[in-house]
Amino acid sequence: MTSVGGFTKRIVLVGSVARPIVLSNGELHVGLNKFGLVHDFYYPYVGFENHAAGANLRHKVGVLTDGKMSWLDDDTDWEFTFRYPHTALIGHTLAKNTKIGIILEFDDTVDAEFSVFMRNVHVVNLYDHPREIKLYMHQAFAIGDSRSNTDTAQYLPDSNAILHYRGRRAFVISGQHDGKPFDQYTIGLFGIEGHEGSFRDAEDGVLSSNNVEHGRVDSILGFILQVGAHSSERVHYWVAAGMSIREALYIHKQTEEDGISKRLHMTADWWHKWLEPVLKLLPNTPQDHRQLFINSMMIMKAQMDKRGAVIASTDSTMLNYSRDAYGYSWPRDGGYAMWPLIRLGYVDEPYRFFEFTKRGLHTDGYLMHKYRADGALGSSWHPYVHDNVVAPPIQTDETATVLFMFAQFYNIHKDSKLIKEFYVSLVQPMANFLADYIDIHTGLPKPSYDLWEEIFATFTYTTAVTYGALLAASELATIAGDNDSAVKWRSSADDIKAAAAKHLYNEERGVFYKSITVVDGAIVKDPIIDTSSIFGAFMYGLFDSDGPEMNSSIEVMVSTFKLLDDEPGIPRYENDFYRRSDPAVNGNWWFITTLWHAQYLLEKDNSKEAKFILDWTLKHALNTGMLSEQIDPVNDQVISPAPLTWSHAEYVSTLLDYIEKTKK
Repeated sequence: MTSVGGFTKRIVLVGSVARPIVLSNGELHVGLNKFGLVHDFYYPYVGFENHAAGANLRHKVGVLTDGKMSWLDDDTDWEFTFRYPHTALIGHTLAKNTKIGIILEFDDTVDAEFSVFMRNVHVVNLYDHPREIKLYMHQAFAIGDSRSNTDTAQYLPDSNAILHYRGRRAFVISGQHDGKPFDQYTIGLFGIEGHEGSFRDAEDGVLSSNNVEHGRVDSILGFILQVGAHSSERVHYWVAAGMSIREALYIHKQTEEDGISKRLHMTADWWHKWLEPVLKLLPNTPQDHRQLFINSMMIMKAQMDKRGAVIASTDSTMLNYSRDAYGYSWPRDGGYAMWPLIRLGYVDEPYRFFEFTKRGLHTDGYLMHKYRADGALGSSWHPYVHDNVVAPPIQTDETATVLFMFAQFYNIHKDSKLIKEFYVSLVQPMANFLADYIDIHTGLPKPSYDLWEEIFATFTYTTAVTYGALLAASELATIAGDNDSAVKWRSSADDIKAAAAKHLYNEERGVFYKSITVVDGAIVKDPIIDTSSIFGAFMYGLFDSDGPEMNSSIEVMVSTFKLLDDEPGIPRYENDFYRRSDPAVNGNWWFITTLWHAQYLLEKDNSKEAKFILDWTLKHALNTGMLSEQIDPVNDQVISPAPLTWSHAEYVSTLLDYIEKTKK
């Protein structure tokens, strides 16, 4: 346990949850698990086409010395630490096994220019006598996330490499030691016909040099190292990815010619430049939060596809026990991820995100539930028919969030090209949809699904972000010279605000309602305390931040959730059952909702308590800075997925608020 910001850090990792290291260039994305092994391998889209998803697809690493094989994920004597020490998305994994006297140090990255995953492996002999150490690097793919047995792997003698391919996806694997290629190789089968995997061929220290297989194929490379007493050797290993065999071989040759050391330095330089807006703020950032600030920005960037999709999480662990994972682009999550980047002056990422959402916009002006990274519609459990009400299966707040964030993007840059490119194609259809999608009984937005994706109703949170988006759109309409729309959208926002004052505050409990529904002409109100109702009303100005409704709602929330001096974590809402381990607690703590509270406290000039929440967040981050979706309040266990892009976005947004407040 370590002390962080006055807290004792005692995060528990369960099973294979979380990715302590993620690496990406916006096209190739690699996630390493708690054993330092490749667990996720996405290409050519971040978050889509995971060629390493599923059982038996971990890329094993093994060491054979003194006649015994030790696999990193099988031998319990290995101890692991993970860091991002280079102010770049270059992960450092230290695997130490004192029982066999070996340390493996990995410097891993995905090249900033080429789609190649590289591992610089430092093999250290802890014994006081020279030894022969054999290092084995194994790889297994289900290319295209396919479960059909149609992959091919071949040894390429002219290229000193192994090729895995299927259709328009090709991976070339190779490595060097002391300027020379690997010493051993073989290609095998796994998961079919009784074959466990080619890695078993390494356990006698001699690979059989099988040259080709098709079906469910894997492969393994071996390096024979002569390591002196208390000395070390280095092995370079890489996987080049291409949309054709030719492209993958080109990247392989470029990596081979340049050398991994050069490519690592070039990638580090790229990240240093990208991080310049962050590095400029470090002198004003609390010292204990500087590393998490940097890491959070890099992790968010790693979750962004170069074509604009912002993936909620690339951690595929949930596939082990659920129907699906978080490898999709929710417009809401993406909008919140853009906000800190917009504030820091980044242009390319927000621009691409708004282009992505524009391409996905429905002809009626709304965004759907979620999208794949290639822009196609993602899976959904929301129907078109809701208790005899026919309505699109959407969350209206997603459309409103994107519209609101685009307005912030324009307001910071004041670039007329943004109006020219996005006003007619994005702003107008979205704002018209929001202004027209109003329930005649309540004057509030028509029912849709809540931001938690669970209930079909009209929500205080959705109402708040719709109100804020329409006001922002009205200002953009004025700038665009569209005065009729400016008047229409502002009038709609004013009407929503008036209706909210009439319907959305629970006088009896002294807190905002979660939602309302109309049943047979009668308005039914849900009294459950939902943190999104409170903070949505605050963030988007639906109610006065100093008004009695807001002040009372905060007091009731704090009292209901029994926020403690040492544990300020907040669940989503009362009796939240999602992934809850103990029915006696209100629900798991979410970073998003807890950090919203910190943002509110900063608005009220309470920097001390806001800093306390920031410190609590730091305490609950993994050593590499990964923030999950939830924390179990009973045992402090990380609840996957991790990283969750939205959690990092709220942390950075809160930290920027804190920096601005304390500078003043």
